[in-house]
Amino acid sequence: MYPHAPFGQPRYVAPPKPGIVPLRPLVLGEILDGAFQTVRRNPAAMLGAGVIAQALGSVVSALAQTGAVAGWSPAPWLEGIRPSEAAALGLGIAGVGVLLMLVSVVMSVVVQGAMAVPVARSLLNRKTGFRQMWSLSRSRMGALLGLAGLLVLGTAAVVALSVLATVSLVAAMDRAAAGALVLLFVSLMVVLVWVAIRFLVAPAAIVVEEIGAFAGLRRSWQLTRGNWWRLLGISLVVSLLVGVLSQIVLLPVKLLGNAIGFTVFSQGGQGETQTVTIAVAVVSAVVSALIAAVGFAFQTSTVALVYLDLRMRKDGLDLSLMRQLETGSDPDGVPGRAPAAIHGDTSLWQRPPYGPPPVRG
Repeated sequence: MYPHAPFGQPRYVAPPKPGIVPLRPLVLGEILDGAFQTVRRNPAAMLGAGVIAQALGSVVSALAQTGAVAGWSPAPWLEGIRPSEAAALGLGIAGVGVLLMLVSVVMSVVVQGAMAVPVARSLLNRKTGFRQMWSLSRSRMGALLGLAGLLVLGTAAVVALSVLATVSLVAAMDRAAAGALVLLFVSLMVVLVWVAIRFLVAPAAIVVEEIGAFAGLRRSWQLTRGNWWRLLGISLVVSLLVGVLSQIVLLPVKLLGNAIGFTVFSQGGQGETQTVTIAVAVVSAVVSALIAAVGFAFQTSTVALVYLDLRMRKDGLDLSLMRQLETGSDPDGVPGRAPAAIHGDTSLWQRPPYGPPPVRG
């Protein structure tokens, strides 16, 4: 900022920062800091939603850990069954696994969309409670469920085609077929990552802009055009950061649990050792679930901020937010939901103190 305007030029005025980030296109550091500030300022909404999103996986993980620690094994029960029964059991377990995965994906998409509300409101320093977050996003639940269904169906179709191609290549297995199989697998991964980045901000767009599932996919495709490598880099940095910090926090918990188990084992009997080991496993699972919830809240906040940043770059959302900040309008709503913000209304620059009031016909 210049204290005096040099050579008669207008003085530079920094964009306002009423909330978690400045109202202008953002850089990586501001996105990360804004995500952390969002979780810190709205703990009930962000962490509560994170716990919901991670609940299913955490419960399954806790049950598996407890069973493994307790020494439960299905081997004695499986010894007397026939091969047809074992095959049916395997298909049933696989079906349950697929069902749990689908439910987890649906919950993740719905929660990601709802969590865009606290992030958007934090831009103007408006706190959001857990109930208010769901109230402001309730009307978009159907669209979010539709989006989750489309993503699941699309991924299943790609995987099914890949399986069919793999079976065909394996049937004619030779050196050329092996090379084609590796190329197919690599191509599949590339395509899935590319599509995932292009549809990254669809849940946030559906909730903030109040649009449908197909419109949300088109909107995400439009906003991410020309930003694929940047969004991939942000996603990788955030994932690496969350993974490393999660392991740093979990490591002392695991070491403490192992120390307690060793102490009890050396001084107590078999029953006491098993009880303490199960208790340590349950506590570790709970701590892991809480850490996963915090990590999910942070990652979702970064995605929502990326969405808002893209709208600032392409729609002039920052100008509309400045106008909303200036007027104080819709204090209980979602910033960026107004039609003017969606279409990038830049009339702010024609209003005081930037210029004369607009002439409205």
